Amino acid sequence: MPQLGQTTFAFAAFTGDAQFGSATFTGYALFDSATFTGYALFDSATFTGYALFGSATFTRDAQFGSATFAKDAWFSLATFTKDARFRSATFAKNAWFDSATSTKDAWFGSTTFTGDAVFDLATFTRDAQFGSATFTGYALFDSATFTDDAWFGSTTFHADVDFEGASFETDVAFQRVAFEQAGSLGPLVCAGRVWLSGAEFARPVVITMAARHVECRRTRWSSTAELRLRYATVDFSHAVFEYPLTIAAEAGPFVLTDGQVMAEQVFAGAPDASVRIASLRGVDAAHLVLAGLDLTQCLFVGTVHLDQLRLEGACVFDTVPLPAGAGRGLRFAARRTLAEEQHWRAGRPGAARGWNTAVLGAGDVGPAELEPVYRALCKAFEDGKNEPGAADFYYGEMEMRRHDREGTPAAERRLLHAYWALSGYGLRALRAVYWLAATMLATVVLLMVFGISQDTPKQQATGTVPPGGGKVTFEIDKDDPKNPSGNKLTGDRFEKALNVTLNSLVFRSSGQELTTAGTYIEMFSRVTEPVLLGLAVLSVRNRVKR
Repeated sequence: MPQLGQTTFAFAAFTGDAQFGSATFTGYALFDSATFTGYALFDSATFTGYALFGSATFTRDAQFGSATFAKDAWFSLATFTKDARFRSATFAKNAWFDSATSTKDAWFGSTTFTGDAVFDLATFTRDAQFGSATFTGYALFDSATFTDDAWFGSTTFHADVDFEGASFETDVAFQRVAFEQAGSLGPLVCAGRVWLSGAEFARPVVITMAARHVECRRTRWSSTAELRLRYATVDFSHAVFEYPLTIAAEAGPFVLTDGQVMAEQVFAGAPDASVRIASLRGVDAAHLVLAGLDLTQCLFVGTVHLDQLRLEGACVFDTVPLPAGAGRGLRFAARRTLAEEQHWRAGRPGAARGWNTAVLGAGDVGPAELEPVYRALCKAFEDGKNEPGAADFYYGEMEMRRHDREGTPAAERRLLHAYWALSGYGLRALRAVYWLAATMLATVVLLMVFGISQDTPKQQATGTVPPGGGKVTFEIDKDDPKNPSGNKLTGDRFEKALNVTLNSLVFRSSGQELTTAGTYIEMFSRVTEPVLLGLAVLSVRNRVKR
């Protein structure tokens, strides 16, 4: 293994291959502004002094695999035209790659950064591979640009990490990454997918990013955390958190510490910056807060302690599709639904149009699985003092009970069918009012046709006067009401029938003489009409109570 003392190649031009493999540089290794037109081979080299490659240009592959840098290594403003290979290298002190440019693949897999690793303003035009790297000091990627995929899978960040202002034009992977001291991640921009699945956050952290997709499956949060996002669709399946965690939609672009607004050109043309939750399956929602999110496609079945979920701001759920003719004057009360109910209804034989079909991986769930989910969300809204908001989820719970042929007995399903038809489970006031009006109209018609007697029966008094005078005893009787005949639909009969019907509505007797059929009609109306009136009042109350 050759040993070189203090070496000065500043501004040198290496026209052939530069062969320094396994060499040991015992003093300064000065390659500032050097140009390597051939291969730069430093595999397994050892730099015991400072390694200075600032502003160097590598036109072919630069190979530093398994190299050891005992002191600071400077690659600031360096240009790597071909592959930059630092796989398994060891940086015992600081590694400076600020403003460096790599136009081909950059390989830092299994690299050890014991001091600070500075990649501020660095540009990676092709893949940047940091898989299984270890960052013992600060990892600084401020305003770095990654044009192609960036891979940090299985990396360990022992100290803080800084990606403020970083831009990823495709995907960035932080899968199974251990963030031991990271207090923040971002703000950053990712035009593709941010993979955080399997990542672990050991201390309180704030994650701010604008991204198309954020995958947080099986992440572990050992302290409080806050995710503030824009444009993203988030999959939080089977994530584990022991302390409060907030997922919130950021209203405006993120502002960097220098006061500048983070650029979001990669999202030009996006309809809005709303944040969507794709799944919360397998999550313990006891410490979860959702703020201002789109939950139209969120999968909830399998979430535990859902009744303790906190919903803040304008969280949006999907709604029941409008039935045919709803746009032509039909009164229709849209209600919020879960994505799984949409999928279940869309998959039923003869399903109406407008229901959303299941996406791949959504699973097959039915009313039995959805009923407890609706019940838990209803309680979450009620605990949040939002009774009107809870009404839709109570409606959904009752719908699932009505359609559950396994868990709900047939008699109970028939009762629920009647409750639904009459008043929409005590939530559709107009439906109850329509039934009340129809019942009153039917009562009036039936009384006019069958119930009001032909004539008002007259009282008759009969008695016998004893000869010579004395006490007279009278017997007063009245004719039985006679069934009507002739023209029954007269104004007078309508007035009498309406009087009987209105009195029945408030449990009063009109005193009107009725036929035998009319007596039974009145008895029926005195039971049904107050019930329907009560259902209408209950429906209004359920919609306006606090």
